[in-house]
Amino acid sequence: MKSSPNRLLATIFGAVYLLVGLIGFFVTSGVGFVSTQGGLLLGIFEVNPLHNVAHLLIGAALLIAGLASVPAAKTVNIVIGAAYLLLGIVGFFIANTPANVLALNTPDHFLHLASAIVLLAVGLSTDRATERRAVSA
Repeated sequence: MKSSPNRLLATIFGAVYLLVGLIGFFVTSGVGFVSTQGGLLLGIFEVNPLHNVAHLLIGAALLIAGLASVPAAKTVNIVIGAAYLLLGIVGFFIANTPANVLALNTPDHFLHLASAIVLLAVGLSTDRATERRAVSA
């Protein structure tokens, strides 16, 4: 795993997103599952229970892929990175509307865009572990 930036990133991001998803439930007590307003995670990021479930699913996908293989980690990093890029952009337009079922706020949009940049940059880059395997095959 040390030789693969994709596996390392997927594993670390996966663990962090799982933790964030779990912690999110502590600040969303009494918040509707798809409420457009939520509790504040770390005092800045707005979340509702659906948002927490999304973090858990994303975290699980990243962690499983990171522990599985380089191709799995690379694929999941790209797919989740692309989804976060889309969510980061769309989030600015759906804030303060009934479509904001994840209770997103401005700090969420910027965090999603930052996550997208990191996941896509690593996912789209050549992974040394993949190169070695391709040469030896």
